Amino acid sequence: MSLPKPDKFPEDGRGALSGNIRIVRERFAIRKNIGLNLSDLPAPDRQAVVDFFAEVDRHLLLPKKQKRAMLDDFAKALSFYARAGVPVAEALRRMDPKKLGGFYARPPAAWFPLDSAAKIYPLSMQRHAMSVFRLSVYFKEDVVPELLQMALTFTIKRFPSFATTVKNGVFWHYLDASKRRYDVEPETERPCAPIPVWGSGSQSFRVLYHQNRMSVEFFHILTDGAGGLRFISTLAAEYLRLLGHDIPCSENILDIGETPSAEETENGFELAEPTEKASGFADGPAVQMGGALSFLKPCQVIHFELDAGRLLAAARRKNASVTAFLLSLIFVATRHATDEQRGSIHIQVPVNLRKYYGSKTVRNFSLYCSVKLPIHKITGPDAILPDIADQLARKTARQPMNEMMNAANALVRNLQFVPLFVKRPVARIVYGFLGDKVFSNTLSNLGVVSFPAEMAAHVEKLDFVLGTSVTNRAACSAVTFQNRTVLAVTKLTADSSFEEKLFELLSAEGLEPEVYGSGRYED
Repeated sequence: MSLPKPDKFPEDGRGALSGNIRIVRERFAIRKNIGLNLSDLPAPDRQAVVDFFAEVDRHLLLPKKQKRAMLDDFAKALSFYARAGVPVAEALRRMDPKKLGGFYARPPAAWFPLDSAAKIYPLSMQRHAMSVFRLSVYFKEDVVPELLQMALTFTIKRFPSFATTVKNGVFWHYLDASKRRYDVEPETERPCAPIPVWGSGSQSFRVLYHQNRMSVEFFHILTDGAGGLRFISTLAAEYLRLLGHDIPCSENILDIGETPSAEETENGFELAEPTEKASGFADGPAVQMGGALSFLKPCQVIHFELDAGRLLAAARRKNASVTAFLLSLIFVATRHATDEQRGSIHIQVPVNLRKYYGSKTVRNFSLYCSVKLPIHKITGPDAILPDIADQLARKTARQPMNEMMNAANALVRNLQFVPLFVKRPVARIVYGFLGDKVFSNTLSNLGVVSFPAEMAAHVEKLDFVLGTSVTNRAACSAVTFQNRTVLAVTKLTADSSFEEKLFELLSAEGLEPEVYGSGRYED
């Protein structure tokens, strides 16, 4: 298998546009050089633009610099529409200031305590290592940065727990509302690089673009994969609307004009039903793959793109789910990537708890099960598949998940009055050197994602990438859209044994994976 070459990232094309023309200066000012000459417009359109920016201005109660930047965003988008030949009236309709609501006109007031799963993430983070994951939508045409910026500006108000900054409390971190301009950026760094949340007012997610790919990277403190999928789906839908497409709402596409409900920001773990038993976290150490750990996290991301129909057929031939089938291959590839002869390989499988409790929260509401096999029993995929399927069925059922929820809640209660400065160093040790070592690898499968036909027509594929942990040399994640399944492998070592064996196993099943991604990032 030949490994892919590094992605080439474009230069930032969002600089000042050509020209030196002054735009509307009635009641506000906009930066020069935006490339739109009002004198070229008919008088009615000229007045419509003046009235439009005055209306935008009324919706913005922000510091001067932030306000100027946001007005600039509107002007750049209007300039794009002019270059694209979109009539002024239609351009102003697509960017209706009513979409801003009162979000930017009211001072921040809300704050959010962390959910039970999120409390560990800011405790264990370091500047070079933190829990970040990434979702990407690949459109059929290159991203228009000016419209993606407007889409984010309109969408973020629908996710108030994302429009926040991480703050230190006495006993726990918390999320504090932050009314500001949230910006999109050209992609220039490796996927899932640490997000600088330690600065005042810093956001805990980033929106990136590269050619036809739009990505959102989340600090896990905000949400899990299912919540992140709702955000990126809603953002992508609004972006396509700004391009002129009529995109309806659906399960994952929220109405940005609706007021967010309290249920969407609830701590789902409080829905746990009382049980006599609260367990699921304690475990022994797992066998780790070989290979020197990289300082850069991740040091490589590799995608295996598969035909979803063939993958499903292969799993059905073995009377297994797609997740169980992929796990059987990952166990064998993990076994191939270590010289250990004793012990067990444990693979972490996240479980979306919303399906058991009907929660609509966009915050973290997932736990995990650990599928374990003694290393001497891992002889081939077919031999271990029945055991894997059995463990998945038992361990992901509602009762064991409810017991683990109670254990998580009990842990939080027991630590609630321990000062944060005491918790932080202990959590880093436990998470980095104990918790992480109970797993060898991870498989997080978001499953099949569907969009309304009006949106699916403009989307090529999705992908889902996990950030690396502290000691696990690889983490795997998968998502399926239409007839493409993308299995991503995030690496923490340059040793290629795992991905080479995985490629061999997928090929042996007749799946003919297309392999691409990044090259190795150098320390």
